[in-house]
Amino acid sequence: MASEEKPKAFPGSIGTVRIFGVPVRLHFTFVLLLVFLVFIGVGQRQSGASTALYVLALFASVLLHELGHTLVARRYGIKTIEIVMFPIGGVSRPERAPKAREELWVALAGPMVNLILGVGLLAWSAGQQGFLALEQLREPTDANLAERIALGNLVLCLFNLLPAYPMDGGRILRSLLALRRTEEEATRIAAGAGQGLAILMGLAGLLWGNFMLMFVALFVYLGAAQEGSAARGRILSTGYTVRAAMITDFRTLQHGDTIRDAGNLLLATSQHDFPVMHGETVIGLLSRSRLVRAMLTDGPEGYVAGAMDREFVRLSPETPLTEVLPQVSAPGACALVMDSNDRLLGMVTSENVSEFLLLRQVSLAQAKQHIS
Repeated sequence: MASEEKPKAFPGSIGTVRIFGVPVRLHFTFVLLLVFLVFIGVGQRQSGASTALYVLALFASVLLHELGHTLVARRYGIKTIEIVMFPIGGVSRPERAPKAREELWVALAGPMVNLILGVGLLAWSAGQQGFLALEQLREPTDANLAERIALGNLVLCLFNLLPAYPMDGGRILRSLLALRRTEEEATRIAAGAGQGLAILMGLAGLLWGNFMLMFVALFVYLGAAQEGSAARGRILSTGYTVRAAMITDFRTLQHGDTIRDAGNLLLATSQHDFPVMHGETVIGLLSRSRLVRAMLTDGPEGYVAGAMDREFVRLSPETPLTEVLPQVSAPGACALVMDSNDRLLGMVTSENVSEFLLLRQVSLAQAKQHIS
């Protein structure tokens, strides 16, 4: 049983626009970058309108890149939770990780969109006014706007094809390696390549005084580390269901309990999230953040029924753990495990998932030592 709530938005993202049924959100750093590019882009030979159009065109190009991933993933039955736009590009959050052969085509789709856009715009521009030399593109003008947008798409294509995780080229590399190696080894190589490339980019940016290159290198390094960690989580959880990782020893609240009762329970236990019951029926989930907010707004005599989240995540105990990792791995995430009769069986939090993966890693390391 999949979650019945809309997945929580990526932290730091703002706004929501649905395209092909997929929520598209902007990370606040991306908005700052757009403003910065418009501010510095107005030159003596380029109008403000042209600068804004150029920036918006690049934004649209990145968005179409991510939609290319989304539509190809959909052909393999993989839904996209959301698309988040970051300063160095967009990130599509799939509902499940694609298999090796699926990942190859999903990863290729994005750069191919930019390649088609770039070549198409260059062909159209050449038909209108002939080909322009690269030297003529150094100075942004209203006349060479189409060529600069085309060049931007070609740069996006080539940059994303670099064989370094988490960029598309790194995913392509991992999918090809996974055809002959284990997924763990393929992921380690691709993530290592991503971090290595990021270090080289950072050093180059430092030597040349290019702060934008250093900024991109930081994002690539952090992205490679995060993607590598997520991939290791999927590997360690393969073959296990939600039941194996859920908490079975937990406390609950009744709908008539007060915020004071919830606060006392928070202090008396190590639990941060509390299912709220009406008899034997689960009617909500009270998180620590909601409890504190209710304490400030409603006071200690307010009722938990007014502060709880009624649209909580529900999971089936037999759902493969790999499928729900994106939902329960985010800091502070919590889901309730319920059977087909809506009977509460357990809880899954980001903390106990981390502990489960840690124990799995230790047990695998011990098994390897015994074999050797």
